[in-house]
Amino acid sequence: MLWLKATGLLGSVLALIAVVIVFLKTIIGFIGFLTLMFKILIVVLFVALIVGVGLLVLRGFRESRRGKE
Repeated sequence: MLWLKATGLLGSVLALIAVVIVFLKTIIGFIGFLTLMFKILIVVLFVALIVGVGLLVLRGFRESRRGKE
């Protein structure tokens, strides 16, 4: 009976600590995932911006060559 009483109190405290640790690890992993997605989004937007500017420059060159002819 004494063993069950000690295990119940100690077990519940250890289980609570384990749940908190797992929850914190999950939150840290989720934050890492979100920051990775944010970084990828920034890179994709930057590449799209560079490609868009390049296309506008090429279109400007083409229009200026047509205007000279």
